Amino acid sequence: MSHPQPMPEMVAETTDEASDYFGSDATGPYDSALREGVRQIFLYDLASGELVDVIPVWRFSSRADRHERALLERGTGPLLDLGCGPARMVQACMSAGRPALGVDLSPAACELAVAQGIPVLRRSLFDALPGEGRWGTVLLIDGNIGIGGDPQRLLRRVFALLTPGGTVIVESHADATVDASFTAMLSDARGRSSATFRWASVGAYALRHHARRAGLRLTREWTAGGRTFCEYARPTT
Repeated sequence: MSHPQPMPEMVAETTDEASDYFGSDATGPYDSALREGVRQIFLYDLASGELVDVIPVWRFSSRADRHERALLERGTGPLLDLGCGPARMVQACMSAGRPALGVDLSPAACELAVAQGIPVLRRSLFDALPGEGRWGTVLLIDGNIGIGGDPQRLLRRVFALLTPGGTVIVESHADATVDASFTAMLSDARGRSSATFRWASVGAYALRHHARRAGLRLTREWTAGGRTFCEYARPTT
């Protein structure tokens, strides 16, 4: 499969001031892809114009695969999925008999989840959320460690959401050494582009540093299905 390399000309003049979070623009390429069944969209670094990632929208709209379902066996108690998309992980968790809730800013993602009877909130994860300090497991998969472009701030927020002894499972970048924060935008094959937003790419090695600064303790790192996952715990004392 070939991927575009340079950022499309139509968005090259976008301001470098990030104005939104990933997927929060209801008419942008992410929501359009979810509604139209588009398989992938593209994430660019605005400053360099380089393609940073191909976003697998098809995965978000599918059922949780066996590797993802295995993640749910790692934690206990209620699960909170941050940046849940159409909430496949929330659905899988509830099917396994555990309470779960998803949080996402995308109108299309939340509408698709609600249409299936999956509990989600359309809200920033930095706003007040139900059960703060009582969640047994928090998920930051599908690149969501990038939300807001500040991994330490994000992980401090996760710390506050977790119960003592609770865990967060983070999907990290395939390159363990990557640690980059940048202004980003999304584009699709039809040339539609999003508002700019802050984003980060974080590998497993860099994640250790950010998590430690946020007060979280590493418990496990592993790969599955070509993806890298890291589990951190909020200490009990």
